[in-house]
Amino acid sequence: MTPGARSYVFPKEEHLCRKKLIDELFGRGSSFGLYPLRIVWLPLPAPSTEPPQVLVSVSKRNFKRAVDRNYFKRLMREAYRLNKYRLLEAPGGHMVAQMAIIYTGKEKKPFSVVENKLISGLERLLRATEPGAASPNATSPTA
Repeated sequence: MTPGARSYVFPKEEHLCRKKLIDELFGRGSSFGLYPLRIVWLPLPAPSTEPPQVLVSVSKRNFKRAVDRNYFKRLMREAYRLNKYRLLEAPGGHMVAQMAIIYTGKEKKPFSVVENKLISGLERLLRATEPGAASPNATSPTA
């Protein structure tokens, strides 16, 4: 690979799988919705250029058939894979340790819609995690 070339991969190390980390993400994380997606994230103590661990999920309540849920998970993974450089190449790094991308829509949306919403979500995430930025749109966990 040439210097400065982007890597469009989503390796296993970047998948959020550990139950303890998932529970912590949903217990202490902040979130916002960009229909048909919901993004939940847990901040890092210091900026990083390492990729965050990502969880992709689709509700069984909205899509009863596993083939439909798997389709949307593939769509979201692909959209993230192609656009994660927006987080990694942010000036000064990013502050995201773990992130969940959840498809909350009840109807099928095309890839272009899912990708555009994910791009908007990543940009909003960068704005929300800027040092000293208080995000009025993000919800904080209630204890």
